[in-house]
Amino acid sequence: MSDSLFHTEVVNEHGISGEAYIKDGLKVMVSSPLSDEEGTNPEELFGLAWATCLNATIQALLNGRGLTSKSRVEVAVDYERETNGIGFYFDLHAYVAIEGASIDETERFMNSAHQKCPVSKIIGDYQHTRLTAVPFK
Repeated sequence: MSDSLFHTEVVNEHGISGEAYIKDGLKVMVSSPLSDEEGTNPEELFGLAWATCLNATIQALLNGRGLTSKSRVEVAVDYERETNGIGFYFDLHAYVAIEGASIDETERFMNSAHQKCPVSKIIGDYQHTRLTAVPFK
């Protein structure tokens, strides 16, 4: 890991019901999104990761152009059943808004950020991914 700028190790010992934790750090209760049990779930955690990373990348691009505009990324994650009834997938939709930017300008920043954001790189060309530029409110 000599080139690593940051390293973390996350542990889950009980699957979808129980606790997941970062070694020497944060501990969270996890549960199925389909149950009434308390705790977060993979869908929420993935949405948090992508929204945070994508917006941080947009902010870096804006700052690189000397802009101080606010931006907002909202990610919707749906847990879907495969059409053949066997297995599941996540449907991902990011909504991106930049204060003072037109929809076309927002799309340009959004698409550039999606190419550079580390979480977006993990998503890659996943077929159930959409990004939409929306007005800043």
